[in-house]
Amino acid sequence: MMIKKMAQLMGHQGSVFALTQGHTPQYMLSGAGDGWIVEWDLEKPDVGKLLAKVDSNIFSLLFLPDKNQIIAGNMNGGLHFIDLNNADKNKNIARHSKGVFDIQLIHNQLLTIGGDGVITRWSVEESRSIESFQLSTKSLRCMDFSNERREFAIGASDGHIYFLDEHLNLRNIIKNAHKNSVFSIKYALDGQYLLSGGRDALLKIWDLDKNEKNVTLSDVWKESSFELSAHLYTINKIAFHPQNPHVFATASRDKTIKIWELMTSNENQNAKIEEIKLLKVINTIRYGGHLNSVNTLCWSPYNNWLISGSDDRSLMIWDINLEI
Repeated sequence: MMIKKMAQLMGHQGSVFALTQGHTPQYMLSGAGDGWIVEWDLEKPDVGKLLAKVDSNIFSLLFLPDKNQIIAGNMNGGLHFIDLNNADKNKNIARHSKGVFDIQLIHNQLLTIGGDGVITRWSVEESRSIESFQLSTKSLRCMDFSNERREFAIGASDGHIYFLDEHLNLRNIIKNAHKNSVFSIKYALDGQYLLSGGRDALLKIWDLDKNEKNVTLSDVWKESSFELSAHLYTINKIAFHPQNPHVFATASRDKTIKIWELMTSNENQNAKIEEIKLLKVINTIRYGGHLNSVNTLCWSPYNNWLISGSDDRSLMIWDINLEI
């Protein structure tokens, strides 16, 4: 495997917390503590284009190319609807009472989770909230959706992982999945497994097929299938390779990005994970990596480049060649 840093993108005046793909894979949008939303051309990354500015830290970001609209969550619980065609349509709706940590658009459903422990469903057409549910008394930090399982997984600061169906009905809970906050989660291998990363610096892998119907996960799973001390500090983000479902990256407050591979018994749909192999550690000394906490990742389908954002106020573009 060969790692090459393609570029370092400078310009933000605050920590970079959020990344999302632009109107084509060649473009990336970033949101940061300066309230700026910046568009970057990955082929010409020297100069970013300021698309919008809000008056609070941006913690989450989503771009809707068909509407040319940005949706951004801020640290105060506000959700910004930014229309790049008509600024008069811009809105900031303070639906959450604390930070909006994740935004997902799933089958035309816009969902947000916040530091108030609430999950909210929104109307994109009307730019308004439809309904909200109190899921936890602690912050909801991360969210992912499995098409195969038709369910959401949500990680919270109470250490639990919650599973909801498409109608936001609570299915199950993995209680005390981590010692404290669950900062990152991602479904893997067609929804057979769930990866989670926590403030405890542990990477855990949960075999979802072990779950039995009508029995809470806390009763079934006393331990995860795999548990690794993957980093020195909080695991902030997990991102999978866009073409290889066995390869993923983790970002941490310890200033590193790590590349991993899920080693399975075979390539079939129900292949069992036998080992998690560490392939590379991207750090400051060897690769010129970030100087501070790596807060977010986006593994773009454009050249399969990995994009990272950090407390050092920069983004970096990484070429991860798996064949060498």
